[in-house]
Amino acid sequence: MLGVCYYPEHWPEEWWEDDARRMREVGITFVRIAEFAWSRIEPEPGRFDWGWLDRAIDTLGAAGLKVVMCTPTATPPKWLVDRHPDILPVNEHGGTRGFGSRRHTSFSSRTWLRESARITEEVARRYGAHDAVAGWQTDNEFGCHDTVLSYGREDVAAFRTWLRHRYQTPEALNQAWGNVFWSMEVGGFDEIVAPVGAVTETNPAARLDYWRFASDQVAAYNRMQVEIIRRHSPGRFVTHNFMGFFQEFDHWPLGEDLDIASWDSYPLGTLEKIACDDDERARWARTSHPDLAPFNHDLYRAVGRGRWWVMEQQPGPVNWAAWNPVPKPGMVRLWSWEALAHGAEVVSYFRWRQCPFAQEQMHAGLNRPDRKLSPGGQEATQVGQELARIGALPASAPAPVALVFDYETSWITRIQPQGRDFRYTDLAFRWYEAIRRLGLDVDFVRPGASLAGYKAVVVPSLATVSEAALQAFAATDAITLFGPRTGSKTRDFSIPDELPPGPLQELLPVKVTQVASLRPNLVEPVEGPGLKGSIRRWREWLETDLPVQASFADGAPALVGDGNRFYLAGWPDPALLRGVIADLLGSVGLPLTELPEAVRLRRRGNLTFAFNYGEIDWAAPVKDAGRYLLGGPVVPPQGVACWRAE
Repeated sequence: MLGVCYYPEHWPEEWWEDDARRMREVGITFVRIAEFAWSRIEPEPGRFDWGWLDRAIDTLGAAGLKVVMCTPTATPPKWLVDRHPDILPVNEHGGTRGFGSRRHTSFSSRTWLRESARITEEVARRYGAHDAVAGWQTDNEFGCHDTVLSYGREDVAAFRTWLRHRYQTPEALNQAWGNVFWSMEVGGFDEIVAPVGAVTETNPAARLDYWRFASDQVAAYNRMQVEIIRRHSPGRFVTHNFMGFFQEFDHWPLGEDLDIASWDSYPLGTLEKIACDDDERARWARTSHPDLAPFNHDLYRAVGRGRWWVMEQQPGPVNWAAWNPVPKPGMVRLWSWEALAHGAEVVSYFRWRQCPFAQEQMHAGLNRPDRKLSPGGQEATQVGQELARIGALPASAPAPVALVFDYETSWITRIQPQGRDFRYTDLAFRWYEAIRRLGLDVDFVRPGASLAGYKAVVVPSLATVSEAALQAFAATDAITLFGPRTGSKTRDFSIPDELPPGPLQELLPVKVTQVASLRPNLVEPVEGPGLKGSIRRWREWLETDLPVQASFADGAPALVGDGNRFYLAGWPDPALLRGVIADLLGSVGLPLTELPEAVRLRRRGNLTFAFNYGEIDWAAPVKDAGRYLLGGPVVPPQGVACWRAE
C-alpha cells in the first residue's frame, strides 16, 4: 500500500477535500499528519484549538483514507521555550541550542518530559478512538540534527543517577573506567562531569557509558509516549520513523516498544553519508547506490521484528544534502517497488505538495506548489495502479544469510577509531553489498539473537562479544565469518585480558597481538587459493594454529578458520571481500548469481524482483514472459521486473 505525509495546516482549508480526493486517485491509503503542528494545536498555554484538526481528519476519513496520527513533540512552540528554557539542549562546548528550527529539547529535562507527556495525553485522548485513525507515530526522527547527546545540567544529573544504578559505588565505577589513569578517580557520583570539553581526549569508558545513558533516555522517552497512546487508542499500531545510517542511539531496544518500525528513505541525500570516492558518488548521483536503501530496509525490517514501513519516501530532489540532484526518470517508482520487495507494508511519500515557504521549500513533493503532479507524483501514481492490478503481495520469507549488526560497535569505533577512516557503518555496508552482489537476500540480526535457520552468518565487526552473543554463535551450525576488531573490547572499554577477540576464543582459537591503521595510500596485499586482493584501512596480526586460508605478503595469516568459523584480519578491499564471501557462501550450497554492479535481486514469497540502477539493459534469467507481473525478460535502465516462481 501507499501513503503520504500531509500538512493541512500549511494549506487553505478549501483545498483539503480536493487533496483527499486526488490522494485516492494516486492510490494512497494512509496519510500521516500533525507531527509538527503543536503551535496550531495549542497556540497558547492550556488553550487548545482542535477545530481545524478535527475537520482535517474528518475530511481525510470521509475520502476513505486512513490517518497515521503523530505526537507533535519534535517541534515545541515558542511560548513553551520562553516559559521553560530549561528544556533546551546544550552542545559539547556548553552552548545552548535555541529555538528556530526543530528538536530543540533535551531528553533529560524533567520539564520537557512532563510537557511531552501532557501534549501526548491530550492528542491521544482526543483522537485515540477516532474511526479514521489507524495508527500512531511517536515524535519524528529521534536524534535528528545531532540531538541525542546533550550536556546540560539536567543531562549530567540524570547521567549520575544512571551511573549509580549501574555501578552502585564510586569504587566500582573507578575500577570499570580505569580512572587510576591520569588521576581521574572520583570520590562520589556527584563528582562526575560530562565527558566533553577537556584539554584532550576524555576517558573512552566514560564516553561509552554516556552514549549508553543517552540511548536509554531516548528509549524511555519513546516508551512514555507509547504507553500513553496505548491507553487511549487500543487496537491501533504505534511506530516511529527512524533515519538512514543513523546510529546515535541503539534502535534495537526502542523497537521492542513498537508494533511497526518505519524509516525515512532519501536515497540521493543519504548517498553523502557513506564512504564513496568521487567517481563512485558521481556514478550513483541520480539513482543512489543500489544497496543504500535496501541496507536500511533490511535493518528496519529486523528492528520492527518483521513489520516495517517507509514513512517518508524521497519523491524528487531534496533540500538538505550537500548537492541535491533530480532523480533519474523511473527511480521514484523503482525505490517504491524496491521497498515493497524487501517487505514494506506501506511506502509513504514525503510530501503531498512541495511547500513554497520556510526551510524545506526546495524539497519536492508528489505535487508542485501549483497543485499539479510532479514527476515523482506521476511515478507514484503508476505504482498505485500497478499495486491495484497485482493485488496483495506474499509475506517475506527469512533470508539465507544473517548480518549481525551492533550499535555499540559504531559508538566504540567512533570514540576510539585508531584510524581516521575506520567507520563501522562503511564496513557493514560493504559486507552487505558483497552478499547482495551474489544475488542473495540478507537479514539483519541483533547481537545475541538466535541464528537458527541461517546457512551463513557474517559479523563485519562486533567490538564487545556478550555472553548472549557468544551463546548464539556457539549454537549455530551456519558458516560464520568474523571481521576486524571483533571482541576487541570488554563491556568497560578495555582490551580483554586474553587479548582480542576476547571470549570468542572459546569458539575460534586466535589472538590478535597487534593492529595497525593504514593511511589511504597504503595497502597490504593478500593472496590465498582462489583469493587475491588487499587489506586497507586496518590490519591485524594473528597468533593461531588454525588453518590459514589466505596470507599477507609478509607471510602472516590474513584469513584463518576451520569448519564453520573464520576470522578476517583486516578491512578487505572489494576484490578480496567478494572472493572471501563467495567462497564461504558457495561452500554451504547457497545459489550464487554474480550480478552487475547496477543490478540487484530481492525475493518476497514466491516473487522475485529485479532492479536496474544502471545505464544498459539487463537480461533477466527467466525468459517466459507469462511469469512476469511487472516488466519482462529485459530490464531497462531504472526499470523493475517481477516474476513468479515456477
